[in-house]
Amino acid sequence: MRKLIITICLIFCFTTNVHAESYCVMSGNDGTVTKEKDMHETQSVASISKIMTALIAIEQGNLNDTWVISDDVLKINGSSVYLIPKETVTLEALLYGLMLRSGNDTAHEIALCISGSEEAFVKEMNEKAKILGMNDTLFRNPSGLDEEDGGNISSAYDMALLMRYAMNNETFSKIVSSEYYDFKKGVRWKNKNKLLFTYDKTTGGKTGFTKRAGRTLVTSASNDDTRSIVVSLNMGNDFAFHEKSHEELFEQYAAYVILKAGLYHISNHTFVIEQTLQILLSKTETTQLEVHTKVENHTLIIEVNKDGELQTYTYEGTADKGGWFS
Repeated sequence: MRKLIITICLIFCFTTNVHAESYCVMSGNDGTVTKEKDMHETQSVASISKIMTALIAIEQGNLNDTWVISDDVLKINGSSVYLIPKETVTLEALLYGLMLRSGNDTAHEIALCISGSEEAFVKEMNEKAKILGMNDTLFRNPSGLDEEDGGNISSAYDMALLMRYAMNNETFSKIVSSEYYDFKKGVRWKNKNKLLFTYDKTTGGKTGFTKRAGRTLVTSASNDDTRSIVVSLNMGNDFAFHEKSHEELFEQYAAYVILKAGLYHISNHTFVIEQTLQILLSKTETTQLEVHTKVENHTLIIEVNKDGELQTYTYEGTADKGGWFS
């Protein structure tokens, strides 16, 4: 009887705070979810939350800005690139240390550099999450550590939304696709994203791990014009799953161009389309696709009806004297 009671207690202790695996496979072109499991289940997401940290820093800072490392950097726990108090580094170097080596010390210093404090920086993170429609998400710190404050809470779906948005940023895309970064003489950082070295369609990603969160992973890949994003939470053999999921998307779907990036003159208005508008279509199933365009109040409106689901894209323009379409 005593042995049975001990066994039950051990099982209970082991299963406390353990989450079931969840994942989301999303088109990087139009956000279509092609495969998922419990993609809105929330949990601590560990260091993949550094995607938001990097994004805020890139959008609000200048990569060439320099920063003097604070004295309290030595108090930061977890993974580190071993920054030295009083040394001067660029924001670019901090970002590479953040995304390639997952330095919690770089996350702390980025927050101070951009916002003056972690609290102010986290407020920026949460405001950006609202703008992106990340309704399952709450950020508490810039690193993803979860021992003291419960960490950053999100879902596979929300992290896919974030990665899709971030990969449209040229600077972010360049950083996360880099295999190495030479920090200073004798110090070279290697990206922890193994797919960059084993799967040639990989375009970026971010790893994460804590005891509370388990393994977390975000990766992106591209095949011609078709882009894929995979997020997994608390999954063991995650790199193999990601490669397989990317390949499945590329085999079953292709991106269809609705509107190429460029300069357009429509109905006496000029529109600058910065990113090509693409829609994911199945290679094996018939898709009912209707596209309607109109100009209202200096705005180009493109309505895409795919299998009964309506997506609306708007582009602000300026009035001109022309009336031709380019």
